[in-house]
Amino acid sequence: MFHLYPFLSFIFVTAYTPGPNNLLSMSHAGRLGFRKSFRFNLGILCGFVSVMILCAVFSAVLYALIPKIKPIMVVIGSAYMLFLAWKVWKSSADTEAQSASGCTFLTGCLLQFINPKIFIYGITAMSAYILPVYQSPIILLAFVLLLSAVGFSASMCWALFGAAFSKLFKEHSKPVNAVMVILLIYCAVSLLLPQ
Repeated sequence: MFHLYPFLSFIFVTAYTPGPNNLLSMSHAGRLGFRKSFRFNLGILCGFVSVMILCAVFSAVLYALIPKIKPIMVVIGSAYMLFLAWKVWKSSADTEAQSASGCTFLTGCLLQFINPKIFIYGITAMSAYILPVYQSPIILLAFVLLLSAVGFSASMCWALFGAAFSKLFKEHSKPVNAVMVILLIYCAVSLLLPQ
């Protein structure tokens, strides 16, 4: 039997909590505006769909290998989040060209392949909720699209929040950047803690 309510709770809580996608979507939209950050979010969507397809196709194999793969993904993901924190700390709200350099479709897409949060999201959703009940490729594709749509809606909500408060963010760029850095460091450290 498919457990709909626990599945929906899991995907929405996981997608909407802070992570690299959501924090960077908010940061880019706060600096550049919603329209200029949209290409980054489209990259997130493209990468998200690709990663969810990988999770669906390889979930059974990966599930058996998670104890071997997870530590490597965690270290790489944590290191990347710390790198993002450093980039946010060094960024300047006054230099739009500098801020726009990381706000590309390709950056948003490639971020997904080193973002451990969405791999864990996809693998957990597939192995714990979906694959025990459904194996049809069409149904799996529908779940891939659902997981991707929820993830994309989360990054868009965070981008809208960033754009709505862009004036506040620009006037108080140092404290806002400090909060972003603290949240990214928290994300990186929380990956390294035993779960």
